[in-house]
Amino acid sequence: MKKVTLLFIGLAFAACTGPQEVVSSPDGNVQVSVGLTSKGAIQYSVDFNGKEVIGSSTLGFDFAEAEDLLDGFELATVDVKEVSDAYTMQWGSNTELSYTHTEATFNFTHVPTGRTLGVVFRAANDGFAFRYLIPEQEEGQLVVKDEKSEFNLSEDAMAHWIPGDWEIYEHPYNHTKVSEIDALSKANHPNLAATVIVENSVSTPVTFEYKDGTHMSIHEAALVNYSGMTLLREGKTGFVSSLVGREDGNKATIPTPFKTPWRMVTLGDEATDLLASHLMYDLNEPNQMGDISQWFTPQKYVGIWWEMHMGKSTWDYGMTQDMGTWIADGREHGRHGANNENTRRYIDFAAEHGFSGVLVEGWNTGWEHWIGFDDREGVFDFVTSYPDYDMAELQKYAKSKGVSLVMHHETSAAPRTYDQQMDTAYALMQANDIHLVKSGYVGPLLPKGEYHHGQWMVNHYNNAVTKAFDYQIAVNTHEPIKGTGLERTWPNWVAREGARGQEFNAWSIEKGNYVDHIPTMAFTRFLSGPMDYTPGVFQLHMKSGPDGDNRVRSTIGQQFGLYIVVPSPIQMACDLPENYEKHLDWLQFIKDVAVDWDRSIPVAGKVGQYVAWARTPKENDNWYLGAANADGEHQLSIALDFLEEGATYEAQIYRDADDADWETNPYAVTIETKTYVKGDSFDVRLASGGGFGAILVKQ
Repeated sequence: MKKVTLLFIGLAFAACTGPQEVVSSPDGNVQVSVGLTSKGAIQYSVDFNGKEVIGSSTLGFDFAEAEDLLDGFELATVDVKEVSDAYTMQWGSNTELSYTHTEATFNFTHVPTGRTLGVVFRAANDGFAFRYLIPEQEEGQLVVKDEKSEFNLSEDAMAHWIPGDWEIYEHPYNHTKVSEIDALSKANHPNLAATVIVENSVSTPVTFEYKDGTHMSIHEAALVNYSGMTLLREGKTGFVSSLVGREDGNKATIPTPFKTPWRMVTLGDEATDLLASHLMYDLNEPNQMGDISQWFTPQKYVGIWWEMHMGKSTWDYGMTQDMGTWIADGREHGRHGANNENTRRYIDFAAEHGFSGVLVEGWNTGWEHWIGFDDREGVFDFVTSYPDYDMAELQKYAKSKGVSLVMHHETSAAPRTYDQQMDTAYALMQANDIHLVKSGYVGPLLPKGEYHHGQWMVNHYNNAVTKAFDYQIAVNTHEPIKGTGLERTWPNWVAREGARGQEFNAWSIEKGNYVDHIPTMAFTRFLSGPMDYTPGVFQLHMKSGPDGDNRVRSTIGQQFGLYIVVPSPIQMACDLPENYEKHLDWLQFIKDVAVDWDRSIPVAGKVGQYVAWARTPKENDNWYLGAANADGEHQLSIALDFLEEGATYEAQIYRDADDADWETNPYAVTIETKTYVKGDSFDVRLASGGGFGAILVKQ
């Protein structure tokens, strides 16, 4: 570590009255200027490629039971050092990652009280980050009224955002200027089981496009024992952090000493630079669980799930359920999906076609009355099967065929019950050799006054994952806290939902996700880590939804592309077995596509328009290409510079037919074989709402 003496280097921004320390990325393209205002407030600004992208922005805290730390500071010391690391991800887009950052720790003294506050800045070639260091306090802990971290953009950039909802991330994405953000107008969406929007704030990751093509995303990393951060719009182009709250009006109670999560900004010359960044993982702690590959490997699975959304069967055993109307008669109604016969059918299908897992939802008692009322504690116990479901025997049957059940734990947003039952529930899984659980938290959170994205639930989610490790269980969280890169530290947190998933195509009032949904999430939600989107719908038109005519706004070609575009080490083939059996030629792509990647390259994309990836798996030297497109057809050309020199690749291509269109001809697919070598161009037409998947096999 090298301690530096501050030198006056010029005003980095107009409001600055003192000397500035410039923290530069190794390549010099990211420069973070840090100093004090005339009132002694900590402030920073950021230049990228010689242009200001974030203007004068201040940092500080409001505390409930201590004096605020907003201004009145003096700079005591600055310690600057280079930090670097190389690490291995057990699964994900890339196996081997490394970084070199410039780190500067600023130690400030609050003159009125004599208290101290540290702020650590890191400058990387692909962005920057900062976090607060709060020293030990005499009282032992602090109650945070709010954190005041500003991000004042230098222009009225285009923003791609969802509201800063305290309960849910399942809103459609919006595309507006920063000055036009109106999150409050998105309140009370009828399809959201829980939604609380208290101010004109946005969720993170939120992505911005500047006029010169610069792309920027604001997010956070390493969210532990703290509330999730939203960004409250201030003025025309500014934001200030606004933490998710709780009943007493405060935001978090923190022990001291304490390190806040990192506030992270990713920067790039173009949209795909955001996809290539691994800054979020760089900022997280190293793996604390060791090698989990003995009991979890990336996999594809099927399951009893989509048929309930289609209305073919139900989660419950003793009533008629239509996701909102409860007509209980107390007897078996004959439409329960999670029964022995149906589960064996899915197991047989999985075994025949090479799927590793079978998810079964609705297997356990409690689904007759689990949502839409206040007293939901104790509804589920996570161990008691319905009479028509024998979990132990079904798991034995599955294992005999090289398949495993995937457990489902729906909590009905009553996590105190889950906390009480968690060890018992996990022990049952361990006793039956089940190593993957999908957990759900549908509905307004109990206890009242707490929220899905607040500190109390952040700690619950994190505890559920770390405790699962004790039982050799990997976790796929639905209705989660957003991803912040903790899968580097806890690799058994393999996926989460955290956005509007495939299920909304079945019953949303919009009659399906908008056609730009995937090409938008690729540059927003997917920046926060793996998503269990559940792709693979072959029957795009449904008899479900408010008018019985919902549909998936894509072509079949895009459904192939999702297996490459959507990042996740677990990928579902969500449609019904009978729909796959009608199209075994299409199913072949899902059977053949890999899920465990060694290296990934974002090869093309524009936010909300289209996205394309190239990935190579760990098990061989093949390459997989995939893309998803929004409205309007697009001609895509991918330079195959990443192929091995001197090798020939035979490509099996599953693409939109020449006349395919998501509205008029979504089922038109062309399957063809071509040969490529390094340096060739892979040229393909993406239909409106279309896409493709291709497997390039090294010969």
